[in-house]
Amino acid sequence: MQIGTFVLAGRYPGQSEREALHRAVRSAVVADEVGLDTVWLAEHHFVPYGLCPSAPTLAALLLGRTRQIRVGTAVSVLSTTHPVALGEQAALLHLVSGGRFDLGVGRGGPWVDLEVFGGGAEALERDFPESLDLLLRWLRTERVGAQGARYRFREVPVTPAPPEPPPVLVACTSPGTVRLAGERGLPMLLGMHIGDAEKAEMVALWRSAAAAAGVPGEVSAAAGHVSAGVVQVGDSHTEAVETLRGALPGWLRQGLAAHQTFDGRPRAMRDPLAYTELLSELHPVGDPRLCADRLAATAERTGISRFALLVEGSGDTAATELNVRRLADEVLPLLPPAAEGAAAPDSLSSPATRATG
Repeated sequence: MQIGTFVLAGRYPGQSEREALHRAVRSAVVADEVGLDTVWLAEHHFVPYGLCPSAPTLAALLLGRTRQIRVGTAVSVLSTTHPVALGEQAALLHLVSGGRFDLGVGRGGPWVDLEVFGGGAEALERDFPESLDLLLRWLRTERVGAQGARYRFREVPVTPAPPEPPPVLVACTSPGTVRLAGERGLPMLLGMHIGDAEKAEMVALWRSAAAAAGVPGEVSAAAGHVSAGVVQVGDSHTEAVETLRGALPGWLRQGLAAHQTFDGRPRAMRDPLAYTELLSELHPVGDPRLCADRLAATAERTGISRFALLVEGSGDTAATELNVRRLADEVLPLLPPAAEGAAAPDSLSSPATRATG
């Protein structure tokens, strides 16, 4: 298994923005120190739910402060970003870091971001496939032009152009996006709000779409999907759950309530306490053996062996650092060994080299 952290940089009630961002950075540095696989960075605008408005910018900082851990975006939102600009950033980070950068992209939601940055409903609902394909062409070929509904420009040279482009993943929350990712052979990032059964269904749908699109079997078999979740390691299940109950509801209530839709459409907010209870039951929350068993069970039920785990559920910097260390020191040794022949993270971008034309 490949275990990484999922960093939202959430501002908990009573905290300053500096404190929240410091906790996020420290959690990533400690994850590198203890040998975790990847740190995944979320991106949000205008809400305390997450204080990172540019995942590539924070990724650049962390790639400079770490030595071996991979750093990925989970996700960069294509609906509010020009694909070429994002492709240039991703290529630059991948090149200067020695190949340690992963690019996760997503459609985003119906938030006021679309009003501020432009695009509106069409950017969200119509243009995502065009944006994704333009991004992929930018990362995989030497010259790119565009004649689409959203982007139109003359052919220009791609620079910088790493010989091997960064791996690209797609956040999937709907069947349509699952099919889109499958048809392109791109791994999925699946959210922490759903359980193993739904994730297994999405993997099955992805495989069906990949097969129908003629994606090579070896690419499909080594897709490298990522399952997002929460981890809280305690001396008991009760202790770990109480840690989350004491902090998560306040963060969720404050953060989720701040979201505004771009068109005034009504939106329902999850009950913060009920959502905390759900996350505690779905994910590795408890003593080390329980955490390891839940990770192993998810891998067995879904076929997913890469994890992005929210470690900052306590809202406290020192407790977050301890949580990361206990994950590495007490949970990882209890996990089953990786399957022989499993794909390495840097083998998940297809094709592996750039094409001309």
